[in-house]
Amino acid sequence: MEGLRQDDPARIGEYVTLARLDAAAEAHLVPERRYLARGADGARTVLVSLPPRGADPARWAAEAQWAGRLTQPGFWPVTQLGGSAAFPWHASPYRPVLPLPAALAAHGGPLPEQTVRLLGAALAEALASAHVLGVAHGGICPAAVLLTAYGPLLGCFGAARALAPDGTRRSGVPGLDAGCLAPEVAAGHPVSPAGDVHALGAVLAHLATGHTVPEREEIPPALRGLIAACLSRDPAGRPAPAQVLAELAPGAAYGTHTAGTEPLPLPGRVVAALSDLSVRVLTLELPAEVR
Repeated sequence: MEGLRQDDPARIGEYVTLARLDAAAEAHLVPERRYLARGADGARTVLVSLPPRGADPARWAAEAQWAGRLTQPGFWPVTQLGGSAAFPWHASPYRPVLPLPAALAAHGGPLPEQTVRLLGAALAEALASAHVLGVAHGGICPAAVLLTAYGPLLGCFGAARALAPDGTRRSGVPGLDAGCLAPEVAAGHPVSPAGDVHALGAVLAHLATGHTVPEREEIPPALRGLIAACLSRDPAGRPAPAQVLAELAPGAAYGTHTAGTEPLPLPGRVVAALSDLSVRVLTLELPAEVR
């Protein structure tokens, strides 16, 4: 969480903006502008998102509409849509979350292999449930994964479609992590379940090494084969999410990995960072002019 900058909006709809969720150093890899905000009466805190600067607001709003219809476990819920054609936004009730880059920063580097498996299994399970319905996420990257104490949730739905339409090269587009773009998606082809798996492989690599495009030797030996398969240049050579889940959590029952009611055994520094963030958000005060 970081303080607001001079060019940030003071209000978004009925909400007063209080802080940025993402660090400025990561902004170029985040597909949305995300703010912590509160109602003017101080009663409701939300996480509210805007399209990044330079993006087509209509395409971004269309993806937000789709995200609002998703009820799949493991996806960040979009519960309120607002704004105008030129200034769309969406919001969700706030809960303590760390984007994956912030979680790794809190930990001091890559996460332990067991944690990588735990989080990766939850993400694979969420994708499997969406792909069964024919829904491709199209925006998976480290910043799109919001880590709660109960598991990871996928946000930034449809980022590749929103920031660069099909038929347009997506390499170098601000807000899109090049390491997470499958070659065919980077070239402008439509997003697909196979493209999501490539992005999932990049997120697994990030969890395990701190990079979405690591050297093979950086990846823990037990995860190298799986991550390499996910990152295959040939979409047909990538495993299905259910196969990724089986590799990461052998023998585990399907439906048990997406965010539930019991806290996950996360590293202590990550848990402390989530707790600290919760306290900091609760103590944020509305500007004097709206109190």
